[in-house]
Amino acid sequence: MPFPDPAVPHPAKSLAQATPEERLLCFHDSYTCPVCRHGQITELTLMDAFACNFCRHIFTANLTAQSVQMVDSSQPMAWRWNGWTWKPAYQQDGNLTSVLWAVGVVLVVLPAGLVWLAAHTFPPLPGSKGAWFPTVWLGCTFLAHLLMVSWLIVEYYQFPLYVAGKIRLRRLLGRS
Repeated sequence: MPFPDPAVPHPAKSLAQATPEERLLCFHDSYTCPVCRHGQITELTLMDAFACNFCRHIFTANLTAQSVQMVDSSQPMAWRWNGWTWKPAYQQDGNLTSVLWAVGVVLVVLPAGLVWLAAHTFPPLPGSKGAWFPTVWLGCTFLAHLLMVSWLIVEYYQFPLYVAGKIRLRRLLGRS
């Protein structure tokens, strides 16, 4: 009885038992969507591209590099396939990302700082009816700007939970 060749995969081996090296990215298989992580990306007919059945994003594939890139977005987002999951392949400029974060911090801190400075420079009379107003106005200013910058960050980075929630909300409202 001859020993089996370890280089040749066993024909009865299921996909669940396959090692990451054996499950390569190809157009004839479906994969979890790297953006929403809820849908499946499958091949678009007559095209060398994938599309998600949940979030409807379109991806071009580079089979030699085992990667996909989202083409229907303004952000250049790409992921590498390791055999089981997607790993982000960030192609963003590091300087641009640090500038965006700095602008975000300024947009949150500067308006709240101006409101604080005005309330500190011209405080209300102690014991007056509106003595609470500067503190509440400062809190509202800080929270409103923090929410706006947070929304811009999750829109830019396309976090899976945010994308899935946005799609479900759109479907709930009847706009597909």
